[in-house]
Amino acid sequence: MSVHDDGRLARLEVGLEDGSLRHAIAYPALTGPLQPGDDVIVNIEAQDLGLGSGGVDIVSVGLQHGLGGQASREEHVMKLNYTPIQHAVRPLEEGLEQLPEAVAMPVAVLALHGQLACAAFAFSSRAPAARVGYVQTAGGALPGALSDVAADLLERGLIADHVTVAPCFGAPQEAITLEGALHAGSERLGWDAALIGPGPGILGSASALGHGGLAALHSAHSALALGCEVILAPRLSSGDERPRHRALSHHTRTVLGLLLQPVQVAVPDAISAESRKALDQALAGEPGHGAIETSVEDLVRAYRASGLPAETMGRTFERDQDFFTAGLAAGAALAAKIEARP
Repeated sequence: MSVHDDGRLARLEVGLEDGSLRHAIAYPALTGPLQPGDDVIVNIEAQDLGLGSGGVDIVSVGLQHGLGGQASREEHVMKLNYTPIQHAVRPLEEGLEQLPEAVAMPVAVLALHGQLACAAFAFSSRAPAARVGYVQTAGGALPGALSDVAADLLERGLIADHVTVAPCFGAPQEAITLEGALHAGSERLGWDAALIGPGPGILGSASALGHGGLAALHSAHSALALGCEVILAPRLSSGDERPRHRALSHHTRTVLGLLLQPVQVAVPDAISAESRKALDQALAGEPGHGAIETSVEDLVRAYRASGLPAETMGRTFERDQDFFTAGLAAGAALAAKIEARP
């Protein structure tokens, strides 16, 4: 077994009993340290099923060293509780006993993790002095350490913090609930705004309601309940060949239809006629929601030169510009809320 360990995520090459070599990942905080030549137990099911972003082998435990995660006395809240890999964390919201009257902070709810870099870049470009946190929710990958994008954004200073909300785990900051994360972000971490969205990948079952896209519905409701202004980033695509995700994805259509309170939808100017028509029709069918028309042409040029991710599900920026401009528009619209404050 060969090991490349950056402290949060280990990338390995493992040899199986049949003699084959496979790539795998491990989370050292859960497995303990791993060394070349160690015997390990590997979960290979997702890769054998040929899944997309979730199709990787994952090391469950190293047999030589055992589980090495050690909780401090300050950590007493369990994440992944009542599973074999339950572990203690200190939640960000601990001690905030007073229920807030309102959390006066705007948020952007993202449809996919692939929109995060775009939204954070646009926000930072338009409101460079403001602090925005990223709150990772269910709907995609649960481990915060799996997101190279979030780690890169933190290093570049494009997000102030990365918080994983249960059942997600493993970011630099942990929270039990989304409501608690937003409260603590506003009260303790000095956030001016928040980006809320799932981790890498997304769950799906070729059904109307059995998919990770509905995480946006729950996130929007949580933020609305706290009094936050909510901007929704639509899932758009000018390059996806699947009819259910072409132009405006059925994920966003469903969220707009099920929301119990109105939200504002970020509408970029630089999108295809097909996506624009689909988005206009969806908003006309749900008249309570508003549209924030957002110019992103300058951001498109700057983003493409930034070195941040410019590919989604194998489609380049050129092949699916609508996908990326939706994320840019959400970040720009969120920044405009901050800049408009007296």
